[in-house]
Amino acid sequence: MDAEEKILAWAREGRELSCPLWEQLPAIPLYVDQVLQYLRDSLRFFERDEEDVLLTNSMINNYVKKDVLPHPEKKKYSREHLAALTVICMLKQVLAIQDIGTLLQGKPMDPELYGAFLAAHTGAVSETCRELEESCQRGADLRREALRLAAEANAKRAAAERILCELALDGGKE
Repeated sequence: MDAEEKILAWAREGRELSCPLWEQLPAIPLYVDQVLQYLRDSLRFFERDEEDVLLTNSMINNYVKKDVLPHPEKKKYSREHLAALTVICMLKQVLAIQDIGTLLQGKPMDPELYGAFLAAHTGAVSETCRELEESCQRGADLRREALRLAAEANAKRAAAERILCELALDGGKE
């Protein structure tokens, strides 16, 4: 299978993909090793390759220390923690942890905020994969496609950073 076929297969998979819904997140608290395995399985699509790891035990500890993620209760992580870690794993690819902290405000994740993230994220992934699938089917130059996608991502990252910077300066008021 050549690069174009692999990208096409990846794009087709992504069109139907979604991070776990709130109701699909485990209702019982999990230990850190269980959290790592659950999120690894749930977010595998977003890993660069087989060696890529989106989350480690030390990363989780760091997020707690920096007040991006609330402290676990008796070394167990709740549904709220899993939702927040899902958001963190996806957003840390484009935002600094400081900006994610401003976004989450160190509070427990609630179903409404997580639902808003899922809607935006799922829509963006689906649209991107649909465009990529069409490009592959047209025989488009994959390097140019990567360049276009990276330029769009950079512009959107800059806009998000500007908003979060202003919110942080304004004390987090919306």
